[in-house]
Amino acid sequence: MAKDRHWNCGDPQQHLVWAEATTDALRVLEGKWKIVIICQLFGAKEPLRFSELERRVEGVNQKMLIQQLKELEKDGIITRTVYPQVPPRVEYALTDLGKALGPAMAELIDWTYLRRETLDVSGSAKQSLSATS
Repeated sequence: MAKDRHWNCGDPQQHLVWAEATTDALRVLEGKWKIVIICQLFGAKEPLRFSELERRVEGVNQKMLIQQLKELEKDGIITRTVYPQVPPRVEYALTDLGKALGPAMAELIDWTYLRRETLDVSGSAKQSLSATS
């Protein structure tokens, strides 16, 4: 699935295509809680009930959790299964498309640790990074 990128290609149009694709991906994942929800579903051995997700996503209110779950479902990242029983049981799980985020999430985690190490090594690293921004 992953394609070999030739970042140094001389085609500015290709760079715009990649930027547009990245923007689209970030649009799907934007929101304070979506990444946390996805990480919780990755860590679960089975689908999670709404109440369990609510416990695992510390600090989120019910309204926001419902909104974020609806958006993730609309974007094909998670599935929502309602079981017809009293009281109703609702479970959430990653779709195949959601599971495909695994390698990208792992790379982001690795990049975050690298960034933290780089910025912790030298206080001047922060200054030089902000000066180039």
